[in-house]
Amino acid sequence: MNSTSDDTMLLTTPFHSRVSRACELNAWGSWKGYTTPKAYTDVELEYFAIRSTTGVFDLTPMNKYRITGPDAGPFLNRLVTRNVDKLGIGRVGYTVWCDDAGQVMDDGTIFHLGENDYRLCAYARATDWLFWSALGFDVNIEDETAAVAALAVQGPTSCAALTAMGLEGLADLKPFGLAEYDFEGETLMVSRTGFTGDLGYELWITPRLAETLWDRLFEAGAPYLIKPFGSDALEIARIEAGFLQAGVDFVPAEEAVRNGRTRSPFELGLDWLVDLDKPLFNGRQALLREREQGSRYRFVLLDVDGNKPAHNSFIMKGRRKVGTVTSAAWCPTAKSNVAFAQVELPHGAVGEELVAEIYYQRELHWTRVLAPCRVIEAPVFNPPRRRATPALPF
Repeated sequence: MNSTSDDTMLLTTPFHSRVSRACELNAWGSWKGYTTPKAYTDVELEYFAIRSTTGVFDLTPMNKYRITGPDAGPFLNRLVTRNVDKLGIGRVGYTVWCDDAGQVMDDGTIFHLGENDYRLCAYARATDWLFWSALGFDVNIEDETAAVAALAVQGPTSCAALTAMGLEGLADLKPFGLAEYDFEGETLMVSRTGFTGDLGYELWITPRLAETLWDRLFEAGAPYLIKPFGSDALEIARIEAGFLQAGVDFVPAEEAVRNGRTRSPFELGLDWLVDLDKPLFNGRQALLREREQGSRYRFVLLDVDGNKPAHNSFIMKGRRKVGTVTSAAWCPTAKSNVAFAQVELPHGAVGEELVAEIYYQRELHWTRVLAPCRVIEAPVFNPPRRRATPALPF
């Protein structure tokens, strides 16, 4: 068992020479110790690259763990809530994992790369938890975060741009599928995955070829108006698509300081990821009790009146606070003011009318708005091109 990603902080990714050259705003943030751009030139233009052409995001800081050995599958089945036995080779599955109290530690994706060979991608560093959970299993866990460079290539012309780069047959790759290509004598793995809710792919390559991959991609994608985008544009896109963000929409159980601040998969609307027919996994007994006794909270999507995002707002029912907003954005493509909120049960049924207490500042003046909002059933952005196979030509 090897670990590398915690050794050094203030890291740069293998794409940094290209990223820093493109980052005209010099707007930088930190993602798990890596220096990453919040925006390159203009957040709105970067967002519309995702929705109208092709946007590219440096995904390298995502924590990546290679899990191999005779017990790799049983170990993952013990770790996560979904049934890994149903995930075929060459497929990717979204999942969550819980502590013994049934509280979500993180969400992520499992890549089934081959027999007894998996990659787990996670927002939070999970090294210690993985090692503890591996006791009794014949399994090897390697932190390969620094050993794999990754790009997210997202948007309606993403397939066309990648095909122009030489990735023939990519249009036939199904959502959550994997394909491999030769790239300068090394394997370029491509997954039809992403965090934007649009047609898109993620590219996985050895770090020594990262700059070459970036250059080839942007050369081939130029006719398709390819553009890099930062975390600010990604935030709008993922809210529009209804995707949760660990550390924002829920507190990972291992990081929580105060009791009652964590959430179960049921309380995050992720019950579809919980397979209680599996005989044993972390948190199963607690989740069985919760299913019988009921949950404390409900995760809801809200359509908020007006155009002021309800960041960090209270959610009111009459004069009583019944919830809090975790994420909010004005979503340009959907033309909707969207908020994610955790509300106390029994509130939050689809169609229920609530009120968001919004505060915003303009020119040193704070304004309070009580904005009516309504619980909606599904994300406001879910285009057919996201799932179409073969990928539609644009």
